[in-house]
Amino acid sequence: MAAAKGIALGKLTELRQRIFFVIGALVVFRLGSFIPVPGVNPEAMTSLVNGNGLMDMFNMFSGGALARFSVFALGVIPYISASIVFQMMGSVVPSLQGLRKEGEAGKRKMTMYTRYATVALAAFQSFGIAVALQNQVAAGGAPVVYTPGFGFIMSSVVGLTAGTMFLMWLGEQMTERGIGNGISLLIFAGIVAGLPGAVVHTLGMASNGELSLIKLLMVLGLVLLTTAFVVFMERAQRRITVNYARRSGGQKAYMNQSSSLPLKINMSGVIPPIFASSLLMFPATAISWFSTGKQSRWLQDLTQSLSPGNPLYEIVFSVLVIVFAFFYTAIVFNADETADNLKRSGALIPGIRPGRATSSYIDAVMTRLTGVGALYLVLVCLVPSFMQQSWHVPFYFGGTSLLIVVVVVMDFTAQVQAHLVSHQYESLLKKANLRRS
Repeated sequence: MAAAKGIALGKLTELRQRIFFVIGALVVFRLGSFIPVPGVNPEAMTSLVNGNGLMDMFNMFSGGALARFSVFALGVIPYISASIVFQMMGSVVPSLQGLRKEGEAGKRKMTMYTRYATVALAAFQSFGIAVALQNQVAAGGAPVVYTPGFGFIMSSVVGLTAGTMFLMWLGEQMTERGIGNGISLLIFAGIVAGLPGAVVHTLGMASNGELSLIKLLMVLGLVLLTTAFVVFMERAQRRITVNYARRSGGQKAYMNQSSSLPLKINMSGVIPPIFASSLLMFPATAISWFSTGKQSRWLQDLTQSLSPGNPLYEIVFSVLVIVFAFFYTAIVFNADETADNLKRSGALIPGIRPGRATSSYIDAVMTRLTGVGALYLVLVCLVPSFMQQSWHVPFYFGGTSLLIVVVVVMDFTAQVQAHLVSHQYESLLKKANLRRS
């Protein structure tokens, strides 16, 4: 039986090629994260990043590339930010709304605009980082940049911007030729790359007595419970009963066929936490980089308050996650369009009149579901903060990182299963054609 399964999997040439392409692209991504930008002291840069909550979070998303100041230090965050901004503008700006209705041609134009915005955003961020790093000194007094000046700024802007654009292209190729969403897989690879170090660090804390065995078991149990909770919520749906009236024989003979309209609780996915983290990350990091002892005390206090683990950061982050959850759900799901599609297909919700009443009902249900989904995102993302404050555990064990890992794995598994099912149907059709011939 096992041999038969192995032979069957061996015949899945397309699926095997797609998986190998994804693995090869991830290897390229990891190798590129070790190519440094010239002119930076690696030891001083690592000591500068370690211990800084905001920079640690950014370093996690880039797979440790920021601590090495490699060409992939910015990661795909500029591309994600540009994509989300254009998706939001697509529901507000009339010209972009028109592009969304043009089909494939409009989609290509939106993609082109997003790429241009990614270049501009990556260049702006790399310029700010290069200028800020010139004034930084590590804990031991060693400068982070060997030779500050125009040459270092230009090499940093060109290198970091080119690295971001390469990752954007690589992610698109992974989506087209591989399995799953390429950009999500790159973020997933960056997070997973830091997991072994976090596990070793936690076990070292347990062996040194800094973390008791009971707390270690509680951390493990909390991680498993959070993972199970994320899986449950990501698969949870509200199914609205829909009836279709179909003619069964004579002119007045009709037969009702029931179906369901599935609505996910978390329609926005991992977009709200990622965008909220990005929005909070750069202003606070810029303040911390450009602030000096000569500046006013309130600026330094603001920098400290906007660091992960502080109440102000948690409150602002939670509000942003809730706002982006509602806003992004409103973009990807249109209750009026869903109601019109039901009406055109001759379907109706029992007890609800077709048209505007159906749209209002679906919108009300979706609003309640989005509220629950937003609270779920906030709860999962705040887990690492509580763990850090109470037990001083690395935040890799929860929050946005765990959410991204679980969602990406679920999406990857679902697409692999879809390829397997499609291959089975193709095999059955080929056998049926052979028997007929």
